[in-house]
Amino acid sequence: MDMILATVIVLAVVGLLVGLMLVFANETFAVETDPRETAVRECLPGNNCGACGQAGCDAMAAAIVRGDAPVNGCPVGGAAVAERVSAVMGISADAVEKRVAFVKCAGTCDKVTLHSNYVGIESCEAVAGLPGKGIKSCQFGCLGYGSCVKACQFDAIHVVDGVAQVDRSKCVACGKCVAACPQNIIELIPEQNRYAVQCSSREKGPVVRVQCDAGCIGCMLCTRVCQHDAIHVDGSLARIDYGKCVGCGKCAEKCPSKVIRMW
Repeated sequence: MDMILATVIVLAVVGLLVGLMLVFANETFAVETDPRETAVRECLPGNNCGACGQAGCDAMAAAIVRGDAPVNGCPVGGAAVAERVSAVMGISADAVEKRVAFVKCAGTCDKVTLHSNYVGIESCEAVAGLPGKGIKSCQFGCLGYGSCVKACQFDAIHVVDGVAQVDRSKCVACGKCVAACPQNIIELIPEQNRYAVQCSSREKGPVVRVQCDAGCIGCMLCTRVCQHDAIHVDGSLARIDYGKCVGCGKCAEKCPSKVIRMW
């Protein structure tokens, strides 16, 4: 009986010491958390879907507090969640520039020339690794096998006539289509901008003319007509500086290939 009592006492003392050590360690090595992170996390829906581009709601809350993610960055929660998060952060959700995905290719089946047939895995990743990159002559445009479509959780992008097209009303700018595209031709651009260059070819003008009727030929007419220094030709491809573009449309009117488009 005495042995049992002694054992219980020893275990109780050991348990108490271990508990005190854990409390000491917790207080000594604790990492301070910004209280706003907890408040923001409580505003988020808790789906942990990853559509915001983060690993989950906890990671999203931390990113918002650090300034690495916008207060309206939760596509599932929408405007209601953005309003609550903005109240915690003291930032107006309306002040955050909304972005949408844009596919920088207009090489539909009736515009681009074809150089071969392809029979195999219906995947842009698979085709991008092959010599010739599928059936289209242009090696820089949309491959059309829908890897971006599979990546999108919001049914906001579909392949139409050989080229991926974005439904702006459904796009939440999560960036998953951008990451899924092996051609790197999908970009998140400001929704308010009315014009964009729908081409990614880096070939010279004469080559582009042979490959695609909807490609940029690097003629620089857009650069000459722009009064705001908002568009330049870099490597035979026109590029718009959205920070300077005022949406006047003069570059689109002048473009002989009609590759600068209102969208």
